[in-house]
Amino acid sequence: RSSPDVFESRMEKRNEVKKQPVGYSNQGEFIRCMEEKAKGLGTKTSKGGFTKGKTLDSILNVEMVKEKSAEEIKQIWNQYFSAKDTVYAVIPAEKFDLIWKRAQKCPSFLYALPRKEGYEFFVGQWSGMELHFTSLINIQTQGETAPSQLVLYHYPELQKEKGIVLMTAEMDSKFLVVHEAQCLANQVQLFYATDHSETYKLVETFNHSSSEFKYMSVIAELEQSGLGRELRPGQVSDKS
Repeated sequence: RSSPDVFESRMEKRNEVKKQPVGYSNQGEFIRCMEEKAKGLGTKTSKGGFTKGKTLDSILNVEMVKEKSAEEIKQIWNQYFSAKDTVYAVIPAEKFDLIWKRAQKCPSFLYALPRKEGYEFFVGQWSGMELHFTSLINIQTQGETAPSQLVLYHYPELQKEKGIVLMTAEMDSKFLVVHEAQCLANQVQLFYATDHSETYKLVETFNHSSSEFKYMSVIAELEQSGLGRELRPGQVSDKS
């Protein structure tokens, strides 16, 4: 009552906080969290109950399928995983080449997962052919020890001969369900395999000019792509 201007100012700030997506942090804190996460991810691939060094041979008889065509292998892969509660894909060699080339230059990125209350941010960090996802909230609270909640495994063994790269995943079902993991996996192709320079520019900015990175640009790109709407469980789209 004594200071209505101060009251209005505080209410405006409170409303702004309510509008912030889940996992929001100010830019300085955000950059610090990312630097901590980058230090820890390369050495923690076996944490969180995930398979360390998961090979294609443990899933598929590679020698046997070499006699089959790319289309036959794709059918086998899709049929095998369609009955499982996981995410999977058969990625064209050219598309994976682009993703992999860019991943070497830009090994991490911030992904936005649609939630009822807005968006939750996940950090994706490449470690060899594995792509680890961890929620930004967990990074803020646990730093570099934050466990992965989703790991995408990429297998290039058949890339040269058959022109395909096989992908599957493991996830922590306490934090993610299949269609949410699928949304994150689809975003890898959205941002890393895109033909639009402005979209990939977000990845470059995140890795090399983090102080200029705007997290809301990720949400805008996701909404424009339509990936956040009516997610379907199952196979990852092979559309860029």
